[in-house]
Amino acid sequence: MDKVTRCASEQGVVIFSKSSCCLCYTVTILFRDLGVQPRVYDIDHDPDCREIEKALVRLGCSAPVPAVFIGGKLVGSTNEVMSLHLSGSLIPLIRPYQAQPSAI
Repeated sequence: MDKVTRCASEQGVVIFSKSSCCLCYTVTILFRDLGVQPRVYDIDHDPDCREIEKALVRLGCSAPVPAVFIGGKLVGSTNEVMSLHLSGSLIPLIRPYQAQPSAI
């Protein structure tokens, strides 16, 4: 659990993922398209993968991956992220983490 909370607070937007998960890929691309470079933590490359999955479920994720954290707080999995996006509530959450356009 400590590993999850530590990793979740390393960057503004953190996605716990598995390299073979198409929903994880989709959520990552969504954030990139919205101007955010999330920290993607592929748990399948971690020896503590099973413990991380259990910790994510205990924290309230409906599925272990993708698990999205914004500002160190759990947002949820694909359904929660897409619901926020469709309702217009995701952009205000990620605005502090969006890339700023460079001045010319």
